[in-house]
Amino acid sequence: MKNKIVYLAGFMGAGKSTVGPILANTLGWDYFDLDKVIEERLEKKIRKVFEENGELYFRKVESEVLKELSNNKNVIISLGGGTIVNQNNLSIIKKTGKIIYLKASIDSIYKRVAFKRDRPNLIIEGEEFSKEKLIQKINSLFAAREKFYNQADLTIETDGISIGVTVDKLAKIISDEFEINKGD
Repeated sequence: MKNKIVYLAGFMGAGKSTVGPILANTLGWDYFDLDKVIEERLEKKIRKVFEENGELYFRKVESEVLKELSNNKNVIISLGGGTIVNQNNLSIIKKTGKIIYLKASIDSIYKRVAFKRDRPNLIIEGEEFSKEKLIQKINSLFAAREKFYNQADLTIETDGISIGVTVDKLAKIISDEFEINKGD
């Protein structure tokens, strides 16, 4: 049987880091935000890691940390937006837990990330951070990642749905899937 691990996947701004800790608390499980664990380990923000060491280095560390976290059980893990694009990462995730894709529309993603400057893959070098350029960048990244997100065990739409409703729905699904509180 797989460990009781639920991986929250989805594009940046889909709600993984917001829903994850509340969901874990509701279930009485532990919670890890993969990006935050990496930042703590490297003692710098991910944007700084991208600037100083490059994306390749970041992805290597991301894979190492993911592998470590996948040894836990009774845990919710929020993945980075691009974590599952790496075939090795996707294999680890599929072998050790269930993937829930938190799906948001491009418009919702734009509204949630428009004023955040800590998203390294949304940096548009040498250009003004215009709405059109940002939406174009989001669309491009999303198109490249969508086929990986669609490999999830379950997809939950997050547009126009409160965090509480999303958490309650996920808690019930996870409790039923892993038969939590049924003699384990």
